Amino acid sequence: MAMDREAYLHLVSEIRYSKRLPDAKYLHKESLRSQSPALFGFLAIVAQAIKVSDDDWNIAKLHARDFKVSYLSYPAFYSESYPSLEQSIAVDLGLLTTKVTSYSDSKNPPILHRKELFIEPTNDCYDEFCSITREGEAAGLYETPFKIGFKDSWERLIKQKGYSLVNGRLVQVDVASDELSEDKIDRHLTAITRYELSSPFKCLAKHGYLNGNHSVFDYGCGKGDDLRELEAHGLNVGGWDPNFRPDTEQLESDIVNLGFVINVIENIDERIEAIQRAFALSKRLLVISAMIAGEATISKFAPYKDGILTSRNTFQRYYSQSELQDFIERTLEDDAIAVAPGIFYVFKDKLQEQEFLSNRHKRRQLWKQLTGDSDRKNVSAEMLFVTHKSLLDKFWMKCLELGRLPANDEFVCSSELREALGSHQKAFRILGQCVDTSDFARAQQMRKEDLLVYFALALFGKRKTYSDMPEAMKRDIRVFFDKYKSVIDEAKKLLFSLGDVSLINGLCNKAHEELPASHLNPGHSLIVHEKFVGLLPSALRIYVGCAAQLFGDLEDIDLVKIHITSGKVSFMNYEGFDSSPLPLLKERIKVKLRQQDVDFFEYTGCFTSPSLYWKSIYIDPSFPDYKKQVSFDHKLTAFSFVDSDREYGPHREELDRLLASEGKIIKGYRFYTA
Repeated sequence: MAMDREAYLHLVSEIRYSKRLPDAKYLHKESLRSQSPALFGFLAIVAQAIKVSDDDWNIAKLHARDFKVSYLSYPAFYSESYPSLEQSIAVDLGLLTTKVTSYSDSKNPPILHRKELFIEPTNDCYDEFCSITREGEAAGLYETPFKIGFKDSWERLIKQKGYSLVNGRLVQVDVASDELSEDKIDRHLTAITRYELSSPFKCLAKHGYLNGNHSVFDYGCGKGDDLRELEAHGLNVGGWDPNFRPDTEQLESDIVNLGFVINVIENIDERIEAIQRAFALSKRLLVISAMIAGEATISKFAPYKDGILTSRNTFQRYYSQSELQDFIERTLEDDAIAVAPGIFYVFKDKLQEQEFLSNRHKRRQLWKQLTGDSDRKNVSAEMLFVTHKSLLDKFWMKCLELGRLPANDEFVCSSELREALGSHQKAFRILGQCVDTSDFARAQQMRKEDLLVYFALALFGKRKTYSDMPEAMKRDIRVFFDKYKSVIDEAKKLLFSLGDVSLINGLCNKAHEELPASHLNPGHSLIVHEKFVGLLPSALRIYVGCAAQLFGDLEDIDLVKIHITSGKVSFMNYEGFDSSPLPLLKERIKVKLRQQDVDFFEYTGCFTSPSLYWKSIYIDPSFPDYKKQVSFDHKLTAFSFVDSDREYGPHREELDRLLASEGKIIKGYRFYTA
């Protein structure tokens, strides 16, 4: 049974009996079979295609806005009052992808409430389920919806209200006086004084979200240093904090920041509640950040619950990048996009999510202004060009930005241009008759490549279907590929080609020959500066882009290392890369694409930072100190204890000692007699 998106959404809209959320309906498959045999039959065919047996699900989650469905397994739906979720299989019917999440080993799985909503009133169990729900309402268990979604928090709430579960029904009991109290954690001591914007707000600024067009709310604002800085720039901001601003109103805003809050909460139920509350307040975007650290850092502290206890009696829950993303997505049942280590975006506005992801991989080019053609043969066109040059200049730059002619609503001066020249097409013809427009072909090629990179990364990650894309992207697809299927087919070829080691090796060799600067270790790796990633062949841009999707943007990255055979990409951040001839490695991030895992290595404390030798091979004359660096590297080769054929050299302290033995010292980019 074939079914397209429109038919699917229409059938979902006709479902009467279900648990309803703004973007989905949940119901038991028996109720689905009864209410919509066509929809049930379609889900059965999809389940068979992805090898999901009839016993593997009993609740369907039907998305009301997307061409998606989730098969949920609650084995104890009829036998327990509040059954636990054992497995979720989410299927994107547009992209034909699946995501399986198992809770069988979880000590705190999601649970169901109000079971009567999942079945029809004619079901034999309907009255019993209604009775169970009335008991919970009478006991006050549904007063705070954020606290009831998971098993541990639900059972704890029942106990706090003075009840216990006996054979699935609530029985009132005395609260045990000998119950052990929680250790008191000094959460207020985790708030720090900031003298610059915190990293989540820096990310928002970088991506253009702090331009004054969005209201901002800081959920857990601490002492309010970020708020004061944003207010000074005239932004519409607000903030709440349980310790420092407990009486301020929690305001619904376009953007809500939950910055380094969940990592200082020792109670996992409260962490979940904080994320869900913050998400409920956001209209467009929720920013969630937490501390990222490895075992070396964690082992220095005393373990406490699922985190550590510091010497100041504060709690810290350190996460890995993938662990934090999984926690957010399980809590919100929505996609979390990594923008930096420990920082994720969750978009409520899915069109804005598409625009963000598309712009992330769009290259920026400093195009030339229009230059005159010495041989103008069309006098009429020349007169129009001279008369409206300022307007045509703006139109030309918009054409180069898009790689195509803009639609009327994409060019701010469209009405003026059409009144003066008739149409966008005529304006472009006049440009072609009067000036050199060869840059346009390059702009077209760049935009087409950018789209292929974007859609290949969309297949690697989680993206929306064609109907959910911004109108500008739909226009791009029609212009550059004619059909959506065409771009997806090309993107698939590019993505699947990444498993071909010989292809990657060949592309790395080709890139090394064509890039302004790079270092090739034949058959092993290619190292390039972040500035040159956009100049890589499309397949290598996708290779790097897939890795970046797992940890975030390349904002603070200096060098990118493409491992040719192992399916890995390393990102290096150096202290003093732009100002020192021997910058020190501060952080290395290794992304294992095949395992979709991220390792962070920080060179602090007992870990000596290695120096970057021969920096001149990674930069070109566009870098400020290029000539100084070339001269420095040339002079460094004169010393026998430094091998110019090796990528690495002595640690800085050792190098200084060896130079001192020969009566030399480094100051800036020069060698002096000691």
